[in-house]
Amino acid sequence: MFPGALARSTARACVEIFAVAGMLSALPFPAFADPAPPEHMDVSCQPIRQFLIGSDEVRFGPLEFVGGMTMTGSGWAFGSFSSIRFLEPGATFIGVTDTGYWYTGRVERDADGRPDCLGDFSMQAIVDRQGNALGDKVLSDAEGIEVGNDTVTASFERDHRISEFALQPGAMSGPVHDLDFLVPRHELRRNRGFETIARAPVDGPLAGARVAITEKSIDSGGNIFAAILEGPLKGVFKVVRSEEFDITDGAFLPGGDLLILERRFSFSAGVAMRLRRLEAATIRPGALADGPVLLEAGMSYDIDNMEGLDVWRRGDGALIVSLISDDNGSILQRNVYLEFRLGKE
Repeated sequence: MFPGALARSTARACVEIFAVAGMLSALPFPAFADPAPPEHMDVSCQPIRQFLIGSDEVRFGPLEFVGGMTMTGSGWAFGSFSSIRFLEPGATFIGVTDTGYWYTGRVERDADGRPDCLGDFSMQAIVDRQGNALGDKVLSDAEGIEVGNDTVTASFERDHRISEFALQPGAMSGPVHDLDFLVPRHELRRNRGFETIARAPVDGPLAGARVAITEKSIDSGGNIFAAILEGPLKGVFKVVRSEEFDITDGAFLPGGDLLILERRFSFSAGVAMRLRRLEAATIRPGALADGPVLLEAGMSYDIDNMEGLDVWRRGDGALIVSLISDDNGSILQRNVYLEFRLGKE
């Protein structure tokens, strides 16, 4: 193990220690208050040019490493990135943090098209229907995000809910309404609720439905609870859990398969990440979704606590997978952004 990797392994012992419980029922919706003002931040970055530390290898199964960067922001709230969605492919984005913030910005690129840094970056507190910042960790633990039309759907754990907001980057107001997430509340674990919100292709069997997957709310067989929230196949399904990996985000591929990002942590081995492709035919009410692992990376790779994922089409037609990490507010962890090209799509 490389010395830097060993240091990061020790630091990541905090990744899964803290958990708090809370539940909330849907509430009536008063008129919106003014949104909280955004805080603009300067971001400095260091490039990542090797995914496998000490190697120039770029091919990892069906994935080709494009590039990456570590990021440091000028504001105290910078970091804790849970999920990301691009509004403009590979450029402007919106995301959520598990400390209760929206974040927006733009990926800047070098002359070769590799990610170089973040520009126009700002963070804005997520507010309730009265315009008050959520504040308390029990209320503000945002984990997943999905963008569609003029709306943003965000999932929260601890106080389990999935809420829909009007899409107004930099001027986000309180939620419009909450969605029925179908999974019985008593099945949702305290700090292992809905980590993933993804929208299926409109021309596929799920007809553009939103799909929600929990991090580690499991049934008696050890399978992970998930739900198709709407559409002709609305209902609860499960995802196979294997090798102690938990699900942290996901995005649909053009053909209807669902690419999920998974994370594993242990004191002996440190942190690991995995990309798994759930086959479209297994995403059905009552079914058990599963599929092949495309990539697995541990401490010999330049990763951190990888939590967010998005999939987008590059100008040349290539399908790109973007990953972002959650530094847990620790000075010993890093904010990491990585890109890969996924072949044969």
